[in-house]
Amino acid sequence: MHDCSHPRYDQVVASIEILVSIEHGHNLLVYNYFRNGSLHDFLHLSDDYSKPLTWNTRIKIALGTARAVEYLHEICSPSSIHKNIKSANILLDTELSPRLSDCGLATFHQRTSQNLGVGYNAPECTKPSAYTLKSDVYSFGVVMLELLTGRMPFDSSKPRSEQSLVRWATPQLHDIDALSKMVDPALRGLYPPKSLSRFADVIALCVQSEPEFRPPMSEVVQALVRLVQRSSFNKRGEDLGASRRMDDSDYY
Repeated sequence: MHDCSHPRYDQVVASIEILVSIEHGHNLLVYNYFRNGSLHDFLHLSDDYSKPLTWNTRIKIALGTARAVEYLHEICSPSSIHKNIKSANILLDTELSPRLSDCGLATFHQRTSQNLGVGYNAPECTKPSAYTLKSDVYSFGVVMLELLTGRMPFDSSKPRSEQSLVRWATPQLHDIDALSKMVDPALRGLYPPKSLSRFADVIALCVQSEPEFRPPMSEVVQALVRLVQRSSFNKRGEDLGASRRMDDSDYY
C-alpha cells in the first residue's frame, strides 16, 4: 500500500470499503502467502536442483508443527482436534519455519473414510466422528516418518508390502541398521545416528495402533526440544573444533 500513488491508493481504499460493506453468505479465509509452499512440496515435488532439507531443519520443522498441535490440544480452551494433519497442510516461510494450516476446517468438509488423508489416519478413524486428540498424534507421527524417509504416507507404485509407510517402517524403527537404510537419500548420510535413533523413537510412540498408548503432544514437544538442543550443541562443538584447527594452522 505504501508504494501506491495517491490516486491509486484512494481507489484501493474505496474498493476495500465497498467489499467490507457487502453482505454475502459465502465467507472466505485469507492466509499469508508462503513462497516456499508446503512441506509436502519440499519432500515430494522438489526437483534435483532444489536444496534439500537438512536433518536439523527437519527436526525444527517437526518441533514447530508439534508446538502448533500442542497449542490446539492443551492450551486452547476448549481443546481443538485438527483432524487433517499432513505435510500438505504444513506451510514453510522464508526461514523454513512451519505454519500449520487448515486448523479445524475438516469439521466443515463433507468427508468420508475414503477421502480422509490417505496414509495419515489412525486405525480407529474409520469415520470423521471417530477422531480424537490421539488421532492427531498418530497423524503427526506419520508426518515425522515423511521427514525421516522422504516417502509418501501411501504410495501405490511401491510393492504391496511397502505401500503403507507406517506398516513398512514401524517394524524397523528400533533396528539401527534397517533405520539407516530407511533415511531419505536426499540427506546424503548427513545426520547424527543418535539423533536419528531418538527421532525414530518418538515416531514409534506416536504411531502406535492403540490410541491410549500414544503420548500427549506436550511430551512429544519436550522430546523434540531435547533433540534440537542436542543438535545445536553438537553444531557449536563442530564449529569450535573447526575454529581451533584453523587457529592451530596459523602457527605453521
